[in-house]
Amino acid sequence: MGDGINGEDPVWMTTAMLKAYTHPLRRKILRLLARRHHMRAADIAAELDVAANSVSFHLRTLADAGLIVEAPEHARDRRDRVWAPVKGAMSVGDPDHPVADEELGDAVVRAVAAEHQDLLQRVIAWSPEYYGGRASGIHAVFQQRTTRLTEAEFTAVMEIFDKAVAEAEAAHDDDDPEGRFWQIDLVAADDTI
Repeated sequence: MGDGINGEDPVWMTTAMLKAYTHPLRRKILRLLARRHHMRAADIAAELDVAANSVSFHLRTLADAGLIVEAPEHARDRRDRVWAPVKGAMSVGDPDHPVADEELGDAVVRAVAAEHQDLLQRVIAWSPEYYGGRASGIHAVFQQRTTRLTEAEFTAVMEIFDKAVAEAEAAHDDDDPEGRFWQIDLVAADDTI
């Protein structure tokens, strides 16, 4: 989930999107589709070790909510259903676009935060391997920085960050065997939080 800080207009999540996003398997499906760009239900089921009929149900829910779309250009024939994630930054809401259902918004934010905490725990568990000299290569980063900025300056930093990531993604060769998926959780808060 992004917030549209990168200059593109965010997609304000509807109640249907929020409901769909609160389910942990649906979030796993969305992450998998983001990695693979497009997939069939059977391939998703095999990858996640979940029953195909369950995956099909969740794919329909995600599609009905507007979080994924069919990608017929990748289908083998007219009966083959291939799915792709909807592109763009998603936002729960903001003061100018308040969420329609605060409880659902809260559920989504808590789910994303729990996944962030899980990622942080994995980074912490791996870190001794790196700073102890037993790991080869960088597999995670845990960085902290405190800086004094105005809201406009902070927004500019986020735009630069988002642009840099987008440029790196565009320049990446998907066939490069050294390529890995990186989950980037950026957390920032000012001194009023």
